[in-house]
Amino acid sequence: MHMNRRAFIRVSAMAGGGMLIAFHSRPSVLAQGRRPSGPPLEPDAFIRIDANGTVTLMAKDPEVGQGVKTMLPMLIAEELDADWAHVKVQQTDFDDTKYAAQFAGGSTATPNNWEPMRRVGAAGRQMLVAAAAQTWSVPAGECTTDAGRVLHKGSKRSLGYGELAARAAKMPVPDVETVAVKDPKEYRIIGYTTRGCDVHAIVTGQPMFGIDVTRPGMLYAAYEKCPVFGGRVVSANVDAIKQEPGVRHAFVVEGAVPEGEVVPGDPGLMPGVAIVADTWWQAQAARKKLQVQWDEGKGASQSSAGFAAKADELSKQAPANMLRHDGDVDAAFKTAAATAEGAYSYPFIAHAPLEPQNCTAHYENGHLEIWTNSQMPGPGRSLVAKTLGIPEGNITVHMLRAGGGFGRRLTNDYMVEAAWIAKAIGVPVKLLWAREDDFTNDYYRPGGFQYLKGGVDASGTLVAWQNHFVTWGHGTEYARAATLSPTEFPARYVPNYSLGVSAQELWLKTGSLRAPGSNAIAFVIQSFIDELAHAAKRDPVDFRLALLAAAPLPDAEADRQPAVRRFDAARMRGVVELVAEKSGWKTRQAEQGRALGVAFHFSHLGYFAEVADVSVSADHRVKVHKVWVAADIGSHIINPGMAESIVQGAIIDAMSELMGQEITLEQGRVVQTNYDRHPLVRMMQAPGAVEVSWLKTDHAPTGLGEPPLPPLLPAVCNAIFSATGTRVRTLPLAKSGFSWA
Repeated sequence: MHMNRRAFIRVSAMAGGGMLIAFHSRPSVLAQGRRPSGPPLEPDAFIRIDANGTVTLMAKDPEVGQGVKTMLPMLIAEELDADWAHVKVQQTDFDDTKYAAQFAGGSTATPNNWEPMRRVGAAGRQMLVAAAAQTWSVPAGECTTDAGRVLHKGSKRSLGYGELAARAAKMPVPDVETVAVKDPKEYRIIGYTTRGCDVHAIVTGQPMFGIDVTRPGMLYAAYEKCPVFGGRVVSANVDAIKQEPGVRHAFVVEGAVPEGEVVPGDPGLMPGVAIVADTWWQAQAARKKLQVQWDEGKGASQSSAGFAAKADELSKQAPANMLRHDGDVDAAFKTAAATAEGAYSYPFIAHAPLEPQNCTAHYENGHLEIWTNSQMPGPGRSLVAKTLGIPEGNITVHMLRAGGGFGRRLTNDYMVEAAWIAKAIGVPVKLLWAREDDFTNDYYRPGGFQYLKGGVDASGTLVAWQNHFVTWGHGTEYARAATLSPTEFPARYVPNYSLGVSAQELWLKTGSLRAPGSNAIAFVIQSFIDELAHAAKRDPVDFRLALLAAAPLPDAEADRQPAVRRFDAARMRGVVELVAEKSGWKTRQAEQGRALGVAFHFSHLGYFAEVADVSVSADHRVKVHKVWVAADIGSHIINPGMAESIVQGAIIDAMSELMGQEITLEQGRVVQTNYDRHPLVRMMQAPGAVEVSWLKTDHAPTGLGEPPLPPLLPAVCNAIFSATGTRVRTLPLAKSGFSWA
C-alpha cells in the first residue's frame, strides 16, 4: 500500500512518564484504493506505554466475531516488538475526526490496515530505541529490541519500554513512509496463533456485547412494525397498552420517510408503535396485546410463488439489458459438439445472527449517546442525525462487540429506532428486538433466477456461455446485492459469452449477507461449469484448469481496476491444484452413493477452491464427511488459529444456507419467523473434518471473513450429482427432498 505524505506520526508524553503514539492520515492511507477526501484525519493514540511497562493497543474497527479486535493490535505489537503477554487491547469509540475507515465488512480490515498498523508500531519501536541510545550514549544502530525491552549487547544493558517511555516521547518523530519494518523472518507475533483478546471475558460471561449494556435509570423498548414492508399505522390501542404492568410509554411513530417514497433497502425510520417499560419482558407482554390497523401498501400483493412465475415468464423473453456480449454465441452453439442447459434458482435468506438487533441510547440537553454493535457506526450516526435533526457532532457512539453480524449490522434501522425513542422519552432506553423481529425485518440476501446454456467443442473446450439473469430492481437500478458483474468468471475466459439481465419489482429490503452476491453466484456458476465438464466427458478438475489456462479477452475497464481486485487465473489455478492434491482427487476410488465435488470462487480479494466428500443414502439423506479448503490470501496468515476457525465457521455457515434456509413471502409477509423454519446446521450434521491449506504467494495479505463460504455450496451439489446422477439447480436442498444425515 502506498503511504503518502499526508501520513505522519505524532507522539506525546503522558502524565506519570508514559507515551502516546498517534498515527495521522487522510482516509486513503487506511482505506485501500480510496481517494483522499475531506480534512486530514487525526487518529487517537494507537499505542499507550505506561511507566510501569504496560502496553495498551487500540482496536479501531468493530468486532463482530471476525477477530479484528485481536488481529489489528497484533500488527502493531509485532513491529513495536512488544511482549504480547503484557499487552492490553482496548476497543475505541467511533470518531471520524480521529480514526479512518471504522467499519466491519467486505473482508477489508486486513488489506486496509496491514501497512499502516505495522508502520505505527515500527515508528514506536524506533523512538524507543533512540531513547535508549541517548540514555546510554551509544549509536542507535547498536541497539536491538526483544519483547518489550531495548538491548545493547555490547554492554549487556537493557531497559524496559516503560522505563524509556517518557524520554521516547521527546525523540524526533520518524517519517511514516520511510520507517523500517521487520523482515518477515523476524516475526514472533504475526504468523503465530494468538488467542482472541476477549475469549476469557466471553467464556466467563462478562458483559461486553451490545445486548449486555445497562445504564442508570434505563428503560426497555419494543417496536412493532407492519408485517409488510412499507406499511403505515392507521390506528393503534396505545391508551390501553399504557395501562399494562410496567409500561411507561406507548406511542405511534409516523416514520421519517415521506409516504410514497419508501424505497426497498432504505434503512430510514419506518412507521410503527413503540412500547417502553421497566423491563423488556413487560414491554413484550404488553406488545402481545397491541392491536394495530395497518395500511399495508404496495407490498401486500407480492409472493414467492408470484416471483417464480414472473421469472419463468421473463426467461422466455429477450433480456431487458445486456451486460456483456463477446463473440457470436448463437453461431458457437450451432457448431458445438455438446451443449447443456440449466435453470437455477436460489432463495432470499435472513442473516439471523444469534444476538438479535439491539441498541441503547440516551438523549439529554441536545446531545445523544449511543451504545451500538453496528458494523457501520459512521453511516449509522449520520442517519440518526438526519432523522432526529441534530448535529452529528452532538452524537457520541460507543462501539460494543456484536454476537454475529454477517452483514446485517451494515444497516442501522435499529440504531435509528432506539435514538428516536430515547429523544421522545428523555431517559436511557435499550431497544431489543425479539427473534421474530429479526427474521421479519431483515435486509435479506436477495434470491434470484439464472437461465444458462453452454457449449463445448469436440476437444471438450468451453466455447459458448449464455446467461439470462432474472433479478430485482427498476430498469437498470438493481436491488442491493442483487447484481452480477459483467466481468464475473467465466466472463473473458469464454470466446463467445453473453450476460443479459431482467428485473422484477420487489417491495422488500435486501442487503449484504456474508460474501454478498458471491454466496449465490458461486453456486450457479460452479454448478453449471460442472454440468459442462460432464457434457464434455472431462474430469471436473481438469476442465476447470483448462478453462483457467485460457488467455482472457481484453477488457479496458476491467484492466483499469487495481491489480489486487482483478481476477488472477494463475492464482486460482494454484489453489485448484492444491485442493486436488490434498483431497486425493485423482486417486480416489468411486463408491456407490459417495463422491467428491469441487468448486472455486474469487471474492473479496481471496482465491478459494474446495472439495467436499459427500455420501447420499437411498432416502436422500446427505452426509458431508470432509471438506478440503485451499486458499490464497497473500503472503502472510496473521493469526493462523483464528484464520482456520474463520474458514471452518464459513463452511458451517454455508451448509446452513445449503440445506434449509430460505425466506418466502405470502401476501407480502415473511413466512419464516424463527430458526425452526430457517434452520442452522446441527453439530452432528457438520463435516467430520475441515482441512485448510494455505497457498502463500507474493501478494499483500487480504481478508478472510467472506471468501471461504461461496465454494462450499456448489462443491457439495457437484458431489451429490457425481454420487447420484441428480443435478441440484434449486436451493435449498430441502426443496428437492434432501435432508442431512
